[in-house]
Amino acid sequence: MSDTGGHLRAIGADLAAGFGLLTRLPVGWLVPGDVPYRPGRAVWTYPLAGLLVGGAEAATLTACRNFGLPPVVGAGWTLVVAVVLTGGLHEDGLADTADGFGGGRTREHRLEIMRDSRIGSYGALALMLSLLIRVSALAAIPADRAVMALLVIGALSRGSMLVGLALLKPARTDGLSRGLGRISPSALAFGGIIALASSLMLTPSHAVAAIAASAAVAVIVCASAQRRIGGHTGDVLGTVCVAVDCVLLTLAAAG
Repeated sequence: MSDTGGHLRAIGADLAAGFGLLTRLPVGWLVPGDVPYRPGRAVWTYPLAGLLVGGAEAATLTACRNFGLPPVVGAGWTLVVAVVLTGGLHEDGLADTADGFGGGRTREHRLEIMRDSRIGSYGALALMLSLLIRVSALAAIPADRAVMALLVIGALSRGSMLVGLALLKPARTDGLSRGLGRISPSALAFGGIIALASSLMLTPSHAVAAIAASAAVAVIVCASAQRRIGGHTGDVLGTVCVAVDCVLLTLAAAG
């Protein structure tokens, strides 16, 4: 019985660490006082956080359509809910990465730019274009496929961040990625299984396409990060999430 209680407390601590990082939800109450805070062990919860965000998006988009709002308006409010729920964490990462990769001359210069809180032209363009793609795609997703599509996209986009954690080392000696500490291989594997299992909500052909697209986008972003800064940062992981989100929403809109 004590082992079961210990496992439940550990799961609660992992959920608090993962959801506390990827969302603005008040999850501190999930952390038991006798369980250490290990964010590197909590990475398996990332796809679950994505399912939650995707569920909120699906509920918002469905409600807007049921109220008869134009598709673009409903898509805009859906994205508002997603950004509020996540605190714009991934969008901030995309903007910082675009500025650093686009404007930096050396590895050190790129990392310095990425740490700057000010947004530059590359970051602004990347952010605006990503929002445009996502709103347009959300507006075009057929109503009968929207709920399942958004749930899967939420899980796969967050699950794709695990690719960066698996393939790359932290590019900094400090910061978010370094703060995760040692990443548990079993947590990475379990998180990947959860993300892949979410695709079972789609038809087999759509599931295969979604998984292949997610993996391809994640690998491309990670390869670029390795070449430019020698590893991953929290901003790079956020970029992976947004890039996968854009591509999968596009595929969902295309049918």
